[in-house]
Amino acid sequence: MAISATPTQEACCALGIRPIDADQAADLARMFKALGDPVRLQMASMIAAAPEVCVCEITPAFDLSSATISHHLKTLREAGLIDGERRGTFVYYRLRPAAFAALSALLGTR
Repeated sequence: MAISATPTQEACCALGIRPIDADQAADLARMFKALGDPVRLQMASMIAAAPEVCVCEITPAFDLSSATISHHLKTLREAGLIDGERRGTFVYYRLRPAAFAALSALLGTR
């Protein structure tokens, strides 16, 4: 059942302007789900705050095992939110601007 805004209601965000298709919904839901975990949200914030962040900088910020850190980073990567590049023994992560632009466009006001 589709819900539409009445003429007197104003759209709060892009969701209220135009419906998204099933593929867009699946991609965006995967991103929101990944960011729905507080640790992953904090990691994404750390990575977004710099051009790139070494896993050696991320690990000490959390009281978690390296396996758990790796799992969270893998989830962010698989959701398309970050990219990683191995250099020697470390992996350096950077934000995928297009992914966050899509989230922002969906939630942004007109």
